[in-house]
Amino acid sequence: MKKSVPQRTVSAVLIVLISVSVLFPLAWMAIAGFKGKTEVLRSPFQFFPDVWRFDNYVKILQDPEFSRAMVVTFVGALIFTALSLVINSLAAYAFARLDFRGKRFWWVYCIMPMFIPMMAILLTSFMVVSALGMLNTLAVLIIPGAASAAQMFFIRQFYLGFPVAVEEAALIDGATRWQIFLRVFLPQSAAPFVVMGIASYLAYWNAYVWPILTITDPNLTQIMQFLGNFRSDRGNDWGLLMAGSTLAALPTIVLLLIFQRFIVNGVRISGIK
Repeated sequence: MKKSVPQRTVSAVLIVLISVSVLFPLAWMAIAGFKGKTEVLRSPFQFFPDVWRFDNYVKILQDPEFSRAMVVTFVGALIFTALSLVINSLAAYAFARLDFRGKRFWWVYCIMPMFIPMMAILLTSFMVVSALGMLNTLAVLIIPGAASAAQMFFIRQFYLGFPVAVEEAALIDGATRWQIFLRVFLPQSAAPFVVMGIASYLAYWNAYVWPILTITDPNLTQIMQFLGNFRSDRGNDWGLLMAGSTLAALPTIVLLLIFQRFIVNGVRISGIK
């Protein structure tokens, strides 16, 4: 049904308002990176700087601690994302297509963490990794969160929609369950994998509390940890902090722009509205 002119006008206005509300904080942060130390919080508010200072971005890019934090976090995020997809997709396939004793019990057991706040188990999680000698290692940032109840649930819902006839035909042809997963399910899993992969990447990249608790080695400092400690380490140089925050946000923004089509498809085919 074709919309009337007033309806199209209202829709256009709403789209503009939503876009401005979403993009305004990012635009302000990026432009604030060109301001001086005290100009960012100056009252009355001023969106654009009096003098554009490009040295903030140059200075933060030349900071070896910032560069190291960006690289270490990016490498850790890639490893974490890959490991999460492997673990959760295998578990999702098992719960979606295999029959084994206690399946219903183990499924409930595995998805229970979805309903438990992270802060509720933060102390006990720290005690476990400390007893295992994992503090100040990249493993402490990757392994504890690799298995995700939300990701298992999401991918399982996708696998439940696969035609049973295809799987039965493969079994008749002599394929093993492992071969079916690798050759039938895995090639068709691009959309949910992109959605869950980006979710894993963002979870790792934006983590702050867990790295603060478990990492004190400056060589393993994560980017959010670095930015969180910026004021105490570098003083109240808000312009420099905004420049660093903008550069820290760029990899995520680029990633979302590249895979936005897959994200929409993944949400649609997984039945999540």
